[in-house]
Amino acid sequence: MISEQDHALLRMPDRLFAELATGGGSAEAVAFLERGERARRLLLLRTLLGHLDALPTPLTPAAEAWRVLKEAAEKEPEPVERLLLAPTTGGWISHMLRRVHGTATGPALWAEASHLCALALSAALHTGTEASLDVSLTGGRLPLPGLGMVQLPGAKEGLTVGRAVVAGGEVSVTGRASTGGTVQVTCRPGAPAPDTGVWLPLRTLTHASPQGAAPIMVVLEDLDPFRDLDDHLPPARLDEDEAREWQRLFGEAVRILESPGTPGPGRVDPATIRAIVPFGRTAASPPPPSFVQVSASSGDSFGGMLIARPSSPLALAETLVHELQHSKLAALLHLFPLLDDDRNERYYAPWRADPRHLTGLLHGAYAFTGVAGFWRDRLADAQRDDAQGADAHSADPSAEAVERAGYFFALRRLQSRLTVRTLLTSGRLTVEGRALVTRLARTLDGWLREDVPPAALARARTAAALHRTEWRLRNVVPAPAAGPSGLRFRRDRTVWPDVRTHAFATPPAVPRTADEHLAAGDTAAALTRYADVLADAPAEPQALAGWVVARTILEPGRAARRMLARPEELLEPSPRV
Repeated sequence: MISEQDHALLRMPDRLFAELATGGGSAEAVAFLERGERARRLLLLRTLLGHLDALPTPLTPAAEAWRVLKEAAEKEPEPVERLLLAPTTGGWISHMLRRVHGTATGPALWAEASHLCALALSAALHTGTEASLDVSLTGGRLPLPGLGMVQLPGAKEGLTVGRAVVAGGEVSVTGRASTGGTVQVTCRPGAPAPDTGVWLPLRTLTHASPQGAAPIMVVLEDLDPFRDLDDHLPPARLDEDEAREWQRLFGEAVRILESPGTPGPGRVDPATIRAIVPFGRTAASPPPPSFVQVSASSGDSFGGMLIARPSSPLALAETLVHELQHSKLAALLHLFPLLDDDRNERYYAPWRADPRHLTGLLHGAYAFTGVAGFWRDRLADAQRDDAQGADAHSADPSAEAVERAGYFFALRRLQSRLTVRTLLTSGRLTVEGRALVTRLARTLDGWLREDVPPAALARARTAAALHRTEWRLRNVVPAPAAGPSGLRFRRDRTVWPDVRTHAFATPPAVPRTADEHLAAGDTAAALTRYADVLADAPAEPQALAGWVVARTILEPGRAARRMLARPEELLEPSPRV
């Protein structure tokens, strides 16, 4: 990878672009995207090395660390290739480029540059070469990418300079002791050893592939300082129970994704995932929610994703699909100019509380098309189980699974198609961008003609209308103040919780609140309860959104359509209830 230059131009075949533009993509198409990311990674790394050569540092110069990397790659290219293409390496390179251009912050720049030395040490350990490098230590800790982390007992706190020597498959690290003098440890990464706290091995999630294929192995990254989307992070080691929960959920999520079906959007190869970064919790207690509260990915870290662990393998499987869609689109955006984005945040995204720019809208449309495909597959699975009788090993009766999958399929296809329409009418798509979004539209138009259980479809349409209505009430200035130039947004707008998307997935057995009556299909009872709330708080956005949607369901017509299109006009004056 780094010892030979490859100057061949990347030319994506039309058929591979067409596959990806549907929202799906074969293994060959995804492999092409990975080739593109490899080329980009090398270009960025070359640019970064030019900056590091001129950086004052108390550590081993970047040129020497690079020499160690090249020597390891010449002896055994594959493990070095894996190191340099890891999501955390991509995150580090891009973070450092932002640092040198003054658009990101962090610890001392020379200390973050030390990650190159850590990569060189890992490469030497993987390939059996030798190295002796001065490195930065934080509280006596030295992360080794792709392997784990060395911890010096009794080391001085804060940022210090240490020495790391690799020989014979061992690494010896020397640093300053908290009491004066030095402290040294020697480890053999990968070899079985008692847990003394000196060496913390990298964790991985595994799943045995069918038909004798190589097992799937995904890094569960809780140590690398560049595992976040940008900020430098200290290690947050998971306890053993939490690590076991991740393994259990991952195995069950992969089994869900491996269910038989026709290739297409929503069907992904879990082997494409390079790393999962646990977010927000390091222990198994308290119990997590059933759905994923936070997930994110970055175009700098192809195949990596940050996820707050849910309790449900179905929710984890959905999130894996969602974040891999983001990785695919980010890689496409690195190859093609898909849109001319002025970065003005003025567009409605059906899964967000805030206005979005066009790039965010395109990412959302692509990701949620994949999510819609995921739930389409789950609907087919649930309908098959329902026809055969409830699965004795399933936590949910098959009829309930049909309702839930039908709801999310209907909701996400509707929301994604609305967003695709916004993109197509924006006037800012390039030729390639219009080709991609047009194919997304064809995928979604085909799905909109597919049958969904009527009650689930009704709840999905209601939930979609509720979200858009509340979004406008909370974000948009009423029309008289907006003027003819387009939407203007409230200065006092804040992030608000979307409590309805998941709440409407399953109809309540005994409805009590206004939302529950609306989800159960008793619109008249819902309208009365919304009116009760509005009598005391006429402008309360959640209740007002519910009132508007319930009213338009009961009294459809031109006036109802206008009220639904511009609900913010009801804020001045207050609506009659």
